[in-house]
Amino acid sequence: MLRLLVRGRSNRQIGEELFISAKTASVHVSHILAKLGAASRTEAVAIAWRRGLAAPERTAPGRPAPG
Repeated sequence: MLRLLVRGRSNRQIGEELFISAKTASVHVSHILAKLGAASRTEAVAIAWRRGLAAPERTAPGRPAPG
């Protein structure tokens, strides 16, 4: 879930990828924000990077980052 949040996925997109409803994804995202003490999705991503819970994805030279 955090990996998808870091990738900038919406609740709908997270739900589609994990085969859950957008509402269920929203609940999980809210729990992640609370656990990280973040006020927003952007702040949660920044905290995750600082704590080493997530990192920018590496790509091969000349290839775009996964979207």
